[in-house]
Amino acid sequence: MNRKIIIIVGPTAVGKTEYAIKAAQDFNGEIVSADSMQLYKFMDIGSAKPTAEEQAAARHYLVDEIDPRDDFSVAEYSRLAKKYINMIFDKGKLPIVSGGTGLYVNSLMYDMDFASAPKDMEEREKLRAYLAENGPEKLHDILKSEDPSAAERIHPNNTKKVIRAIEAARSGNPIPSFERSFKRTQSYEYLLIGLDRDRQELYDRINMRVNIMIDAGLENEIKQLMNLGLSSDNISMKGIGYKEMIAYFDGEYGRDEAIELVKRNSRRYAKRQLTWFRRYDDIHWFDLTAGAAGEYERMKELIRAFLVREH
Repeated sequence: MNRKIIIIVGPTAVGKTEYAIKAAQDFNGEIVSADSMQLYKFMDIGSAKPTAEEQAAARHYLVDEIDPRDDFSVAEYSRLAKKYINMIFDKGKLPIVSGGTGLYVNSLMYDMDFASAPKDMEEREKLRAYLAENGPEKLHDILKSEDPSAAERIHPNNTKKVIRAIEAARSGNPIPSFERSFKRTQSYEYLLIGLDRDRQELYDRINMRVNIMIDAGLENEIKQLMNLGLSSDNISMKGIGYKEMIAYFDGEYGRDEAIELVKRNSRRYAKRQLTWFRRYDDIHWFDLTAGAAGEYERMKELIRAFLVREH
């Protein structure tokens, strides 16, 4: 088997799109996005979707494809992404996965048994209602009684994960057994590349990106989405940038406060992304901090060596 793919990951605003396009141009590649917001139609500004020029520079898949009114799962992402990866192989080109959604990346690195993940929506709604009424600490207490080891690993404020862990425990298939079902994929070999920057530089880039989004018309984009019938109840509208501005429209925050919250939540998300990707022991890190010259050339050499290596 000589099927090989490149996976480029890193925090929001680090520069993944630019480097993925460079690699696609240098190695006859096409890009499969691993971003849980950029795949939605009509959500161009808040998701920092690749521009028309960037998409013309290299073919992108799973960008601007899914109706934001539809629910979309990791299992569906995995199925579509693998379909596109195979299409790229069939063209004789190199698949390059680029994005910062850790669960999406996992679904391409490992053959995951999605059938073992619980899907009881009624149970989920009950837990969400309990959370709304009693708060995250009380919800976390339920997890402590159902699965103490999961409760030790999951912070009470990560309510989405707490709910999933409670569901998993009640299904008789607690989260550790789902994670143990991960086996490194045999469908292709992958080279995992991580991009990072000096923390303050990254945060400055995030703040600047949010300012650009506001100037580009993020508020109008969200109003248009709401005119399509979307609200904060839709999964697509829970993304950073969207949820804070909807809260501003609803009178929960002033405009300036909402913008500052978008910046703060984006910085926190970047920190969580770095924590996630640093868990991988087979990742190759590159520092894109201004003044750190030659990183792309070093990355190019790594990719070239990976592609010619025989197994």
